[in-house]
Amino acid sequence: MDRLKDTTKNGKERDWKGKKNRSSLVADHYQAGNLLKKAERMYECANILRFKQHDQILKLYQAYFCKVRFCPMCAWRRSLKIAFNNKKVVETLNERRKVQWLFLTLTVRNCEGNELKSILDDMTKAWNRFAGYTKVKKSVLGYFRALEVTKNRKKNSEWNGTYHPHFHVLICVPSSYFKKKEYYIKHSEWTSFWKRAMKLDYDPIIHVQKVKPKKSLDLQEIDEDIREQIGQQKALLEISKYPVKDTDIIEGDTVTTENVETLKTFESAFSYKRLISYGGLMKDIHKELNLQDVEDQDADLIEIDDENKDELANSITEVVAYWNIGLRDYVIKNRG
Repeated sequence: MDRLKDTTKNGKERDWKGKKNRSSLVADHYQAGNLLKKAERMYECANILRFKQHDQILKLYQAYFCKVRFCPMCAWRRSLKIAFNNKKVVETLNERRKVQWLFLTLTVRNCEGNELKSILDDMTKAWNRFAGYTKVKKSVLGYFRALEVTKNRKKNSEWNGTYHPHFHVLICVPSSYFKKKEYYIKHSEWTSFWKRAMKLDYDPIIHVQKVKPKKSLDLQEIDEDIREQIGQQKALLEISKYPVKDTDIIEGDTVTTENVETLKTFESAFSYKRLISYGGLMKDIHKELNLQDVEDQDADLIEIDDENKDELANSITEVVAYWNIGLRDYVIKNRG
């Protein structure tokens, strides 16, 4: 019995098996939490994968993805799509204008689970005020923003069990940003702007840094697919991961009461929330290139990029992989 082996052009195997096993675990938590419709969808997610094959290259062309927001399989596919979209947007913008790039992280204090939903509402409203401030509007030509929430599980920490919401933002600024005072925003100003926008009575922790090429990066947590799609734009790796990871919700590999409650907290807090958004020139280019909104329920999670598209379009060789519950792996039942 052949098992699925789908590799990148660099020879690294894509982790279909790992993502499916993790999705099944998360589905178990949905079922335990009586979120039965979503659990059922997740159990069916990616059970059958149909590929076109050219030489040794496989290209997915048909599959059912459940599109439940916290499904690890679907989050992985969204990450690949985000990476491809951001690569296209950034490359296009760099071709047209001389610009600089910044990474900005905006935080607030940790909160309890019952406060998370209202905090996320406040952060969305605050971002709109923040982006509208005169100096920010003048300096920021475009941005890609991702909302992330992590849970503190350090047993000896005063913040144990609390949630940490924050924004990661890739910002495009004029090429003279660091040379002209009318453009440059000091760290203290970023802090002041976010504090005012959020109406906080404390100074929030803000991180801002220039994006610059690095000779080496710790890429262990980044999928090979994303590394390939990003290419030379290595600085986009972190921002292109899907903001909510199943490891932020589910700890360990068994169903626990704490995990189920955490899942329910995330489900409630993120209901009808957008996790990513574009603004300014990046939004304009995203629209111009007719790139898909990955958070749309109609978003295509099968066609991730256009790599090898021409070679595989006319391929008559088909590989069909089925999820085997007993083996907890994909097996090939049709190759022809």
